Amino acid sequence: MLGRVNHIAIAVPDLGTATTTYRDTLGARVSQAQALPEHGVTVVFVELPNTKVELLEPLGADSPIAAFLEKNPSGGMHHICYEVDDIIAARDTLKAAGARVLGDGNPKTGAHGKPVLFLHPKDFNGTLVELEQL
Repeated sequence: MLGRVNHIAIAVPDLGTATTTYRDTLGARVSQAQALPEHGVTVVFVELPNTKVELLEPLGADSPIAAFLEKNPSGGMHHICYEVDDIIAARDTLKAAGARVLGDGNPKTGAHGKPVLFLHPKDFNGTLVELEQL
């Protein structure tokens, strides 16, 4: 079911500072910031040869990232995203196996314009998992 790792997401308290660190200190290529109101975040992607790192900053006080940063003020790993060929088939298989899909269970459009779903971290060894359809 799982394809390659699409990205690893890191919640950050200051997207500008984090972007500068990855671009100027580590020499990485980074995307422009993109606001995703449906997900309550602003994101930047660090482009790597084998995957991406997504830097997430809260977009408003109600952002799920704001709650994460309250517990982790310096930021930290937020989730890992895996690619799947068919997100609906993956969702149905996972639900049948007892995994919990967050939200209403229907895919939303992610930062890459593709359908995404999130899976409860308690079902995956304490890690929030995102699935993104290819």
